[in-house]
Amino acid sequence: MPNRSAQEEYPTWIGFVFVFNLIVGTGALTLPSAFSHAGWLLGTIVIVVLAFVSYVTVTFVIETMACANAILNWRRLHFIKRDRVIEQDEDSNVETIREPLLVRESSTLDDQLTEAGIEQTPLNIMYCRNQYYSLSTKIEMGEMANLFFGRIGNYLFYFCLAVYLYGDLSIYSAAVAKSLRDVICAHNHSANATDSDDITNRCWENSVLSRFDVYRLCLVVFLGILGPFVFFNVQKTKYLQLVTVLFRWLAFSVMISIAIHRLFAEQPDPPIVPKRADINGIPYLFGTCIYSFMCHHSLPSLLTPIENKRRVKSLISLDYLLICAFYLSLALTGIFAFNEIKDLYTLNFVPNSNQDSGFLKAIEYFLALFPVFTLSTSFPIIAITLRSNLQTLFLDTTQLDSYNFFLRRVFFPLLAILPSITVCFFTESVISLVGFTGCYAGTGIQYLIPVFLVLYARRTCESIIGRGIINDFHSPFRGNLWLVLILSWASACLVLVTIDLMK
Repeated sequence: MPNRSAQEEYPTWIGFVFVFNLIVGTGALTLPSAFSHAGWLLGTIVIVVLAFVSYVTVTFVIETMACANAILNWRRLHFIKRDRVIEQDEDSNVETIREPLLVRESSTLDDQLTEAGIEQTPLNIMYCRNQYYSLSTKIEMGEMANLFFGRIGNYLFYFCLAVYLYGDLSIYSAAVAKSLRDVICAHNHSANATDSDDITNRCWENSVLSRFDVYRLCLVVFLGILGPFVFFNVQKTKYLQLVTVLFRWLAFSVMISIAIHRLFAEQPDPPIVPKRADINGIPYLFGTCIYSFMCHHSLPSLLTPIENKRRVKSLISLDYLLICAFYLSLALTGIFAFNEIKDLYTLNFVPNSNQDSGFLKAIEYFLALFPVFTLSTSFPIIAITLRSNLQTLFLDTTQLDSYNFFLRRVFFPLLAILPSITVCFFTESVISLVGFTGCYAGTGIQYLIPVFLVLYARRTCESIIGRGIINDFHSPFRGNLWLVLILSWASACLVLVTIDLMK
């Protein structure tokens, strides 16, 4: 067993903040636009359903984490059994063999306690359960895939994760460059301008540069500043996450407040009447919502350090309830307050040259540059994560130093960032990038992988550890019917979005 360094633990409320911070990101900024395509009533139903489905698969990941810990604990105890400790009986010179309690497939926990001569008290039963199923060791999803899937499944997992991270980098790059461009060209910004207009519209009066040209220049500058970080190692700290979540709470609260103010203080003529339901807008919303509720790939890093692991289920439930309500507040206030929702919601708050108040102008600049502040801090980390996963997919990471310098330190860092930047160089549609990433790679990570992980994890634990010891971290959705429903839902999402893209 490899040695795993002890992690700094933190209180449950810190874990709650971290999960919230992880989920509420770029997807939330594109949600109002996708919501407006589907209509306020149909959009509300879809968001609630997708939030519930995402929550179900999160519980699958948590159960799989506990199963993986159980397998590792069983192997550790089995190793101790092979190297059994022999104590010499001083009186009879008889060797006494002390072995850990191991559970056979056909036995129950009561049988094992009886055979070991242990009284069947609630305390003893709980001890034996905790001896296996826990969240004490951080086991990433890639390690779980390797543990339960085998070689082919492991490669498929890393491939799906790499596609998702490529999408993440594309979304971050486009969002930052587009936000910078709109601030630079703010005084020549038309409220009715579309992405296609940006190719011909001038950024400044009598300028040879179009808005799309300035977008590309901002993209190059962004790559030049943050791209080199992919060649090194950068790690997030909890303090950076706390600062980021404060920025997000402030920005989203201000956007919701401004939208509410527009609803009650400013009465447009004619009044804004958003559509109630449009079935054609569902594919847009599917991909965006899947992306907006994504946290599965980072759960091991966030949940393992929590001090009170028994409150993990309550923490996740409360997080999803709050985030669902938060998303609905953001989307509903947005579509009733604005005639048109930009694909990046912060672009609806682009600084107005007619604004006289210095305070309000500062607020507008803060909102317009909000994606630049928050996404720029995450870009190097996502790029480094992608680089590491690409190396895992194509190289033998146990012998990484045996490969030449160019392959390790130049080729894979470039392979991590250049494809995403190339895609963004030809499109600035953030909502299209979010929809594609969320639907295809997001469906794999959020729906398919958790379903198959928990299915194989349950089978593996039953065959190795037995059915006598109960996993206290098991999902409340334990029946196979839930697995079938999630797979059916994932298939429906993929079919609908694919049909829409083929139109």
